[in-house]
Parts: sequence; C-alpha cells; structure tokens
Amino acid sequence: MLDLGSGGGLDCFLAAKNVGTKGQVIGLDMTPEMIKLARLNADKMGVNNVEFRLGEMEKMPIDSESVDVIISNCVINLSPDKDAVFREAFRVLKLGGRLCVSDMVTHGELPESVSQDLSQWACCIGGAIDEKAYLQKIREAGFNKPKVVENKVDSAEGSCCGDTSIIASVAVTAFKPK
Repeated sequence: MLDLGSGGGLDCFLAAKNVGTKGQVIGLDMTPEMIKLARLNADKMGVNNVEFRLGEMEKMPIDSESVDVIISNCVINLSPDKDAVFREAFRVLKLGGRLCVSDMVTHGELPESVSQDLSQWACCIGGAIDEKAYLQKIREAGFNKPKVVENKVDSAEGSCCGDTSIIASVAVTAFKPK
C-alpha cells in the first residue's frame, strides 16, 4: 500500500494494521520534516511494516507495478500537475490495483481570487478542480471505473477559506485494468 502525502504517518499506521505483518506500507511525502516525524512516530509505535520515502507525487520514487493499493487524504488537490500524479499512480500500481483517495473538488469553477490566493491553498481549496474534471484526469491516466463513493459539500460558514459553498470533499475509487 502506498500513501501519497503521508505527513506524520497516521494513515500509514492505520493501513499497517490492515495489511498485516506480511504486508508493506510506504508513506511518500515531499518534506524532509514530515519524513523525519513519521519515522520518529513509527519508532515510538514499534511499527515495522511501514517505510517512509522522500519524494513528490508527480515523480514517485517507487518501482513500476509494485503497489496493490494507493491511498491519499486531501493532498492531490494541492498538486499543480494532477495529470502527472495520476499517471504516476497508474505506473506504480500492479495490474488490477486500486486507487482510493479522498480529496477536495469543486462543483463549478473557483473564482480566480480563490485559486490565486496562497492562503486558500493552505486551506486545501486553492488547487481544487471541478469533480468531473478530476474524474476525467483519472480516466485519461488509464484507470477504469473512477467513481465517487462519497461526496460531502462543505457549507461551513465563517471558515478560514471564506465562501466554501461550491467545495466538496469526495472519496474516489478507480482500478488499473488487469
């Protein structure tokens, strides 16, 4: 299992329980500080089936066709090149492998004032794209059956991100053909 944007490792540690002692979880993060923290957390928790690698989602330091499942929690939307992320995900997945991500998308276009505002990127919405375009990028990378399995519209008034009425958190699954 591979976690894109693993941060301090929480999702990796949860996944480590699911893959069991014979399974392996790889956490990928682009910041040395998060890799250091995740490794420290793994040592503290005594987790032996998790490895953390420094790298970017757009060019993963992962062998081709070596991963069964890719997970990611609200990170792909932060990439300026989502096409590259999905192409790389397709490359590293084994035949029949599964992509299971949660992310922020829009239902309509974000105003330019939001997409160009760095504080909105910090709120994880500046890089969000329309849900249909997001699914299309997954298809174009070669995946079969991209599907939204959960969709929650964020209507939190007064959030740090201003008007979020067109923002949604989605869970998406897709498969690499066998």
